[in-house]
Amino acid sequence: MAKKKIKFKLKDFETIERDVVKNDEIVSEPIDDKTQKRILEQVNEEYEACFSYNEAKRKKNLQRLKLYNNQRRDTSAVGDPLMFTVFNTVHAELYDDRLLAKWQGKEPGDDEVESNLNALSKHDYKVMMKSKIDYQWNWDAEFFGRGLLLMMDFERKEGIMAPVPEVIDAATFIRDSRATSVNGDNLRGKGAMRYGGRELGATYYELKALPGYFNIGKLRKDKEINSTIDDARQARRDAQDLENYTGKEESLSKYNNYEFRILDWFTTFKGEKYLVTLGNSRGILVRMVKIEDTRWPIIDRALYPMANDWDGVSIPDITEDKQRGRAVLLNIGMKSAKDDVSPNYLFDQTRIKNKNDLNTRVKKFIPVDGNTSGAMEPVQKATAHQFVGAIMEMLDTSAQKATAATDLKQGSASNGAATLGEQELATIAGNKRFNMSAKVYGWSEADFWRQWYWLYKKHFKNEIDEKIARIQGALAPSWRTLTRDSIIARIDPDVEIESFNVAETTRINKLRGFTSFIGLALQDPEANKRFLEKQLAKLNGMTPEEIDLAFPPTVDEMQAEEENDLLNSEKIAPIGIRDNHVVHIGIHSRANQNKYSITHIRAHKKLMIIKRNKADLFPPEEKQPIKTQPEGKVDNVSREVEVQSAS
Repeated sequence: MAKKKIKFKLKDFETIERDVVKNDEIVSEPIDDKTQKRILEQVNEEYEACFSYNEAKRKKNLQRLKLYNNQRRDTSAVGDPLMFTVFNTVHAELYDDRLLAKWQGKEPGDDEVESNLNALSKHDYKVMMKSKIDYQWNWDAEFFGRGLLLMMDFERKEGIMAPVPEVIDAATFIRDSRATSVNGDNLRGKGAMRYGGRELGATYYELKALPGYFNIGKLRKDKEINSTIDDARQARRDAQDLENYTGKEESLSKYNNYEFRILDWFTTFKGEKYLVTLGNSRGILVRMVKIEDTRWPIIDRALYPMANDWDGVSIPDITEDKQRGRAVLLNIGMKSAKDDVSPNYLFDQTRIKNKNDLNTRVKKFIPVDGNTSGAMEPVQKATAHQFVGAIMEMLDTSAQKATAATDLKQGSASNGAATLGEQELATIAGNKRFNMSAKVYGWSEADFWRQWYWLYKKHFKNEIDEKIARIQGALAPSWRTLTRDSIIARIDPDVEIESFNVAETTRINKLRGFTSFIGLALQDPEANKRFLEKQLAKLNGMTPEEIDLAFPPTVDEMQAEEENDLLNSEKIAPIGIRDNHVVHIGIHSRANQNKYSITHIRAHKKLMIIKRNKADLFPPEEKQPIKTQPEGKVDNVSREVEVQSAS
């Protein structure tokens, strides 16, 4: 149970000031005593409601940590690793499948911003240590059903200059009972979290080094009676069979390394979203940050989400009962096997006179009166070990079917007698289920990169900030200097998330079909051989830089790219009589769709028809360029192009 409701009086408070940024300047803003009182009362009411609602599920999740790695079990017993095996099979499969972010501009002229964002997101992947973040984020989603990532800070240090993602410990987070996800399940935020938060620990100097904190000198050395962070730490130490160390920290100095318990709480106050931080068992305000967005800066990731439900289905939900059953059967089977090695016996007292003769040793002879048959035999009792193997296999198979973590996925051969074709079909079916989970992870990955972009939009200052991103080319890395104008578009761009494994499967399938097609296509003398060769290189996994090195741009391609710059600026671009019109039309299709580019492409097509019908108008020595103007500038330009001959 949570603590009793705290009552506050105005005399408990005095006006405090917090530093906020207004018009790019740090200014002090007062928070009067009445506002503090209202905030503390509201947060405590919300916390009490959340705590009681979340407690049962939270305790159950902490107990399951012992099943995942139970080092405190009876030393004479044997544990079963079913949960660990299945969990890590799913975890490895989804962690290995990196989700790729691709940016796409929303309006003409966003090509440069799109290219820069793709380069910057790849660069920041390492800066933000995203690979480590993904491991922890995925782990929480798979173990607790939903993983949470906080992303609201921006680190401005030289060499970093990037958003700071932080995985929230899902074992300490509590939220309101109505929420089905953090920010809702549709455009209007249906089922969004009204309030929620987590307890955390920090020392005096850790808080002092962070921006936005105040009142930290008033923090007391006291611990929350029902501390969620202490419960989580102790549950993990219990699983490791380690002692409770929390109470021993009370001897540490308050102003050195003593760890205060504080509460980060997300709530709506006077119609606006805030992150408020409370200390002294939720009795004092130490931070108040306005969230300048319509969404919470928390991104949630679910493994097997259920409609209209926060928790969904986790891997322990599926494997807990089966692991307990397997452990019981395993220990019963071992005991039964031990009993068979040293059984109890019945013996005939009339035929074996001396009981000391029953003490066994090597080469011992026991005298018996009469026939030795039936003089001594083991006690008949029920045995279980011959059934244990079959039952344990059934439980294992049940868990595998539920999670698609088959023997093949676990790195071992299948126990069944299925043919190679049947095993391949089973593998394909399992991959589809993992691909579905990867697509579900893609929802949160898209939210991650949209929040990443929003933080750059908020914190990256025009004419002040710049960032140098390293881009690994085909032969050597290159460096690109980025400013606000080069990464922030007028309309926020779209981000598309693609699973690497799904993309590879799609590429291989396309390659198989294209390989058989290209042989037929190259027999046509009018086929675009260069395009076919580049497409084959792309489907073989070559990067655009590698393809350009293998097939350097032709004069026509370079000329068409320069003409695109003119067309995008709504200027007239010349057409040469010797132009390869097929190549030009392909390059110009990437230009902005305006009347200049449309007219220019039509002119190329018209020239191809004229050249076929009136070849004598195109003598070999002709080198004069032809200019076209857009519709409305020159009469009938879009319908007919005048060709000037050399004479």
